[in-house]
Amino acid sequence: MSLWTAGDAADATGGRVRGDWKTGPLSIDSRAIRPGEMFVALSAARDGHDFVRAALEAGAGAAMVSHVPEGCADAPLLIVDDVQAALEAMGCAGRARTAARVIAVTGSVGKTSTKDMLRHVLSAQGVTHAAVKSFNNQWGVPLTLANMPPECQYGIVEIGMNHPGEIAPLVRLAAPDVAVVTNIEPVHLEAFPDGLAGIAREKASIFEGLTPGGTAIWNADSEMTDILARPAGVSFGRTAGADWRLVQVNANADSTTCAAITPLGDVMLRIGAPGAHFAPNAMAVLAAVHAVGGDVARAALRLADWTPPEGRGRRYAISLHPDAAPVDLIDDSYNANPASVGAALDLLAATEVPRRARRIAILGDMRELGPTGPVLHRALARHPATERLDTVHTVGELMHGLHDALDPNQRGHHEADATRMARHLREMVRPGDAILVKGSLSMGMTLLVDGLRALGDTERQA
Repeated sequence: MSLWTAGDAADATGGRVRGDWKTGPLSIDSRAIRPGEMFVALSAARDGHDFVRAALEAGAGAAMVSHVPEGCADAPLLIVDDVQAALEAMGCAGRARTAARVIAVTGSVGKTSTKDMLRHVLSAQGVTHAAVKSFNNQWGVPLTLANMPPECQYGIVEIGMNHPGEIAPLVRLAAPDVAVVTNIEPVHLEAFPDGLAGIAREKASIFEGLTPGGTAIWNADSEMTDILARPAGVSFGRTAGADWRLVQVNANADSTTCAAITPLGDVMLRIGAPGAHFAPNAMAVLAAVHAVGGDVARAALRLADWTPPEGRGRRYAISLHPDAAPVDLIDDSYNANPASVGAALDLLAATEVPRRARRIAILGDMRELGPTGPVLHRALARHPATERLDTVHTVGELMHGLHDALDPNQRGHHEADATRMARHLREMVRPGDAILVKGSLSMGMTLLVDGLRALGDTERQA
């Protein structure tokens, strides 16, 4: 698929072109480049110019660079003054050349799941584009926009932040018709000395980039509604008066059922994944589908076969013995904060296990919580769901506080890192157990997921 000609890319960026070429989507990873894609030589932890030649040899159709790398004098190039600025320019051009209705999603928790739900339900109603991964930062957002097909009808853009002032410039690029704030929770606290109020103001800045007549959607259950609420906007949640109001949620073994009162009437729906925390996200999705003129009934039906992305609550059945019950592995290893860990513990506690099987959590540090981090880790011992768990293993310096605060009968292994914890995997699991793995991305908890899956025959659960 051709997305960019040399002339279009030069017009968008003001850059100089070498060669006459056409490329498909843009990519910043030379290791995963596909034939015909454009390699973008960003300079972050490593200088992307060091990998241009490898990307071209792997089949890249062209490369965006700020100077000609060694050995690339005759290569198809787009030469720009600043690669990051040029990427943003291409994102802006990609957005401008499509008539797509664009939905931007942010929030402390659940933005990736909400983005993926939206992509899933809208893809059945028209050409839909969203990043496959959690591309929600200063390069991920313009990359998503630049890769949007011109014929796209619906675009979904995830927008994240670590510090104040990050969301506004990204949402101006996206120019969304609908903007969603999933929730406000104590995440990235070390960058926000005024706590939740500062986080709420930053998240609410997503509404500043709405197109004229655009729709703001926010979580009515948040204690920060005074900051989030917009006069002409739409709310969702359990709170009385919410426009899209959940009145009943039941998490089952393989799904979640919901009853809601909406502007279109009463709605019953089934989400194809267990976990009560997915229900508010589903309400936000239906509200957003309605706001872009989509078919809400079809979207609600489509949620029945949605499953979480890898590392975000995806489940696996691991057979340790052909005649024994499989292990139920909940892979929630991509990220962690107090709200998402609490939701994951609720899910684990509600999971049915065979007689003599156990509910086991392996928890890694929750990062970027600032001075409150130690207190928030210890507080997990008092989370209502924790008392229903048989064993809690902990990984990392901050999680040592939880280890010490646990009931002695629940304390499992504590290790400084995932590599050390992986040495215990074979001994810590037996047939029928339900195991949750969760921690911040930098803790490398996916190593434990991979290790558990390697213990037996693994099938992804529907």
